[in-house]
Amino acid sequence: MKTKICAFLAVIMVFYGTCGVFASDNAALDSVAEGLAAYICDAVPNPTIGDTGGDWAVIGLARSGYAVPEGYFQKYSQNVEAQLEETGGILDDKKYTEYSRLILALTAIGKNPADVAGYNLLLPLGDYDQVVWQGINGPVWALIALDSGNYEIPQNAAAATQATRELYIAKILESQHADGGWALADGAASDPDVTAMALQALANYQGRADVQKAIDAALDYLSGQQNENGGFSSWGAENSESSAQVLIALCALGIPTEDARFVKNGNTVLDHLMGCYETGSGMKRTPAGDVNQMTTEQGFLAVVAAQRMLEGKPGLYCMDDTAAIVPDGDAPAAGLPGKHTDVHAAEVREPGKTFADISAHPNKAAIEALAERGIINGMDADTFAPDMTMTRAEFAAIAVNALGLPIVDTGVFSDVPAEVWFAPYVNTAYAYGIVSGVSDTAFNPDGTITRQEAAAMVARGAGLCGMDPQMDAFSARDVLAGFIDYVEAADWAYSALAFCYQEGILPDDAIEILPQQPVTRAEIAQMLYNLLNRADLL
Repeated sequence: MKTKICAFLAVIMVFYGTCGVFASDNAALDSVAEGLAAYICDAVPNPTIGDTGGDWAVIGLARSGYAVPEGYFQKYSQNVEAQLEETGGILDDKKYTEYSRLILALTAIGKNPADVAGYNLLLPLGDYDQVVWQGINGPVWALIALDSGNYEIPQNAAAATQATRELYIAKILESQHADGGWALADGAASDPDVTAMALQALANYQGRADVQKAIDAALDYLSGQQNENGGFSSWGAENSESSAQVLIALCALGIPTEDARFVKNGNTVLDHLMGCYETGSGMKRTPAGDVNQMTTEQGFLAVVAAQRMLEGKPGLYCMDDTAAIVPDGDAPAAGLPGKHTDVHAAEVREPGKTFADISAHPNKAAIEALAERGIINGMDADTFAPDMTMTRAEFAAIAVNALGLPIVDTGVFSDVPAEVWFAPYVNTAYAYGIVSGVSDTAFNPDGTITRQEAAAMVARGAGLCGMDPQMDAFSARDVLAGFIDYVEAADWAYSALAFCYQEGILPDDAIEILPQQPVTRAEIAQMLYNLLNRADLL
């Protein structure tokens, strides 16, 4: 699967408003964000599935980091599950943007949209024809939702046309008008709102020549549509929702608000949006209008996008950094039925734990989630060394920590004396069948773990978690045959490798397994993170 381009932006933005609201730092913007968050929490005390007063409110609050009332996200999660159970997992027969919006909200609070009350909310997005039926909004929001968590598109057996990212991108590109904009419906004039949303969907694909050409044309169109006060009009009327969508698009593309193309008469799009904010309350469609709930939620999303860009955080819809977020008040992960009684979910010990050398690493979320729980440690307090290899002893330690297993003191290996730090972990991992020795009496604790060895050990751990890692030779070969070097894997590793690929523990976006290549610390972290998620232990 294509890896998202979620760059950590370090753009220094200067916020200045026509109403004299903003200083040259982000303090005033933070104040507005806090005001909007408080308004939304008060206006939406019981969020559930829905356009206004539901999903968008949850997305904004989760991405802002604002301290919501106790149990707020848990209440939303419970409401979502209850509604899905009531409707049999169906949100709408026609408008598949309902699924995309809910996927974004669940991803924002750290929930897995592939398993909500037993329903896979990603599955409808695998039906290309159904997604595009409602117009350009369908593929736009499907792409944004799928990329928010770098999700694979499930195979939808009921689909006449199986969706792919390439199909969605192609649909968006072919729907662009000659003037560079997009419209909500066929035959309609280009619209700034819809154009901004299309840009948000394409932002992760800026490296492609065809996409970049479309982005450049769309930016020219939006620049030409900007009003003298910095705002935008949609359907003939100036409104702050249009400004909000354009601001989100600029942030997604890494374009500062003071970019010369988007400054009119000294005014930026952020200036216009902030001119519609009522101090201590919410957002208005126009400076002279009344505070409106939908407008407030859309404006809040844009303010949060600007904050995140200013602070160098991942974008509003680039949610790889939400993996360790747990809804307030949620019960600890219970694990799968049939798991070993000694397996327990690890509790968060050090919230927000990170390392300086993983800030832009693709496995950052997994490393942080495990580090927060004390499952994996750095080389020191600030360094993780993600690309270093891992020894057999080190793997035994993190495997035992990951599964919360009680320590077994009795050992059988002569090269694992009781006084070394890793002895309790090796002995425990061996006792539970996760690792084996290189002989009856030797473990080789300093030996480097290969990718196929890691797969075998993780698969054994999966068995303790209540999963069935066993695959017959035919099924295993069927899974592995898509890799050009599968014949290089050892016979004893076939089943484990196939299991790990089938369950998403190993990513299947490469054409090689590289079974005998040493596995890195970051790769091990991602494998265990994927296992714990799949086993409901995170």
